[in-house]
Amino acid sequence: MTYDCIVIGGGPAGLMSAISAGLHGARVLLLEKGDRLGRKLLISGGGRCNVTNAKETDELIKHIPGNGRFMHGPFAVFNNRDIMAFFEDLGIRLKEEDRGRMFPVTDKAKSVLDALLSKADQVGVEYRLHTPVDHVRYADGKVAGVKLKSGQTIDAPAVIIASGGKSVPKTGSTGDGYPWAEAAGHTITDLYPTEVPIKSNEPFIKDKSLQGLSLRNIELSVLNAKGKRLITHEGDMIFTHFGLSGPAVLRCSQFVVKELKKTGAGVVHMTLDLLPDKTTDTIYRETYALAEQEPKRAIKNVLKGYLPERIIPLLLARAELQDDITFANIPKKPWQQLAELIKQFPIRATGTLSLEEAFITGGGVHLKEITPKTMMSKLTPGLFFAGEVLDIHGYTGGYNITVAFSTGFTAGKAAAELATGTVTS
Repeated sequence: MTYDCIVIGGGPAGLMSAISAGLHGARVLLLEKGDRLGRKLLISGGGRCNVTNAKETDELIKHIPGNGRFMHGPFAVFNNRDIMAFFEDLGIRLKEEDRGRMFPVTDKAKSVLDALLSKADQVGVEYRLHTPVDHVRYADGKVAGVKLKSGQTIDAPAVIIASGGKSVPKTGSTGDGYPWAEAAGHTITDLYPTEVPIKSNEPFIKDKSLQGLSLRNIELSVLNAKGKRLITHEGDMIFTHFGLSGPAVLRCSQFVVKELKKTGAGVVHMTLDLLPDKTTDTIYRETYALAEQEPKRAIKNVLKGYLPERIIPLLLARAELQDDITFANIPKKPWQQLAELIKQFPIRATGTLSLEEAFITGGGVHLKEITPKTMMSKLTPGLFFAGEVLDIHGYTGGYNITVAFSTGFTAGKAAAELATGTVTS
């Protein structure tokens, strides 16, 4: 059996690749080793599928810290506005939530997947489940098709590798595409976890005194070995039995990974700002005034409405303030230290959870070997890449799936044009 285009992987990038290739006139076969399509799509956005982000292009790229500038090429073909229009045309009404995140009004990822599968059927995509690929076949320096684990060979002049990274392996992302890329001469940059919880051996983590405490609208910073800020992210976080998690933590995680690798020190210093909208002086004056208004109350009780209750004993202990003292006995220097701790509470990170436990894989197929406006290999004609197999990663919030859909559509269109010998608009 001969096809114009074979797509390997049935995740967001693979599905969009297959649909795009079909839309542009190719006969398409989608191969998925698992028992269903769209596994990762179904768990994205907390099961609601954050299909893209509405930010302007420059802002989008800022939120794709892993080689986001490469995306100017695919975005010229299919950007976030095109993604929104695509789903609206499929009957999926979208709504914008905080920070530009776009969700289906159904709040169900399954409605997004069902719409994609229906469109794939409409454009004639064939797909096979339980069909693992052994390798991509090459002949005369270009793509010839694939060989399945079963031993069957399938011919096609274009193959799109959209097999994902190594994160969330339960969805089928187990790094299958990297050796296929290497066989075509491609470089695979070091793989590492991104968008992943951070580990810490701090005493307050070990004794679980803060476990389960959620903090809203904080700022978390990662520092380099010289104490300079590498990155600061605002948002929410939660203390866990092993360290820290939550949106702000996930966004900081890749910087912890990189700094640990750079220094080899085993520890990366972070600071937590509990009240980013206030200055240290403001905090000092406000807390002092609160204590003055209730001079007979213990300061641990005075501060309850000002700070999360469970963190107060730790802050007081760090500032060397007894929690039962009252206003008349407040020493000025430790009180100043308390204000400083509220703004810059130190946390030592020792690492992150594993790549398999991360939401996103950092590293992948080297982008200098890929043509941005087609997603085709510069080394092997007919070989295309889409999604997380590439050395591109964004923050959570609709950025990674935007990369998947954009690179997928771009790869599918170019693969169809190559295979059929026609150029479409």
